[in-house]
Amino acid sequence: MRLPLSRTSRVLAGLTAALLLALAWAAASGALGISLWGLISGQADPLSIQVWWQLRLPRLLLGVAVGAMLAGSGAAMQGLFRNPLADPTLLGLASGAGLFVAVWIVLFQNSGTGSLYGQFAAGFLGALCVCLIVFGIAKRQGGGSAAVMTLLLAGLAINTLAGAGGGVLAFIASDEQLRQLSLWGMGTLTNALWRTTALALVLIAVALWLLMRSARELDLLQLGEATAHAAGLDAARLKRRVVIATSLGVGICVALTGVIGFLGLLVPHCLRLWLGPGHRLLLPASMLGGALLLVVADTLARTVAAPAEIPVGLLTSLLGGPYFLYLLMRRNRAC
Repeated sequence: MRLPLSRTSRVLAGLTAALLLALAWAAASGALGISLWGLISGQADPLSIQVWWQLRLPRLLLGVAVGAMLAGSGAAMQGLFRNPLADPTLLGLASGAGLFVAVWIVLFQNSGTGSLYGQFAAGFLGALCVCLIVFGIAKRQGGGSAAVMTLLLAGLAINTLAGAGGGVLAFIASDEQLRQLSLWGMGTLTNALWRTTALALVLIAVALWLLMRSARELDLLQLGEATAHAAGLDAARLKRRVVIATSLGVGICVALTGVIGFLGLLVPHCLRLWLGPGHRLLLPASMLGGALLLVVADTLARTVAAPAEIPVGLLTSLLGGPYFLYLLMRRNRAC
């Protein structure tokens, strides 16, 4: 159902304004408080300028991009699989990407310039492999509640295998590699340096653009593949586009930040209940909502225990875990 343009504009404008306020709060908050007016007026001290430019600004940009990618991919996957529990974390995409990145870190990483690109490629390949496996399972199962349960079980199996593989890699890793894997596995934005963030922003922007191009086709797909085909939808091309965009974006996010769980489930599911199933509004709203939630969570992670820092993936899991249990209990009561 198409929403009136005025409501669409109000929703997106409200989310954008909330994101800008969160960014202003995040920019000024941290172990070192920074005056935004001092930065704008040029009266800030050199240390504040250096911290802002070298550390805080790339971290904010990466938080916006990763939050938008995870939530946007969650909304697209829920539309593609036609069930509200599809999520890059629950279906194993993040775990698959994490396992491939861990393999790269322990077995192939070096100090050369190709290390960063290898880590990006490993994350993309891991997410793509898992996405193809899950998509194949969904195609065999068709629709219905049995298909949803099969997808969740497949995601559980993939997450378990990835966890076991990560345990083996941790066992053979050096002390330095083990610490890197441990901190990265909990989800963190501390790797937001310009040389990593700039390339990630470009690749995530491409993935988000591909998802936005799929909004109208995802709306048609909700009517069923036969009806959508009669309306001129090439379902196979749509699925390839969403799979590639999701794998690229989630793989890049995991390669840089580790596994930040439940953003892809929590944000689009809540917005779908509020805004309805139309993806031409749901997709951009989910991207803005995901960016907002991750920026707020990361700011809390940096400030609650300052000067220490809580991994942001722990905070999102503390939010998403109880919400997922609530969804499952509500579905059981409805059956």
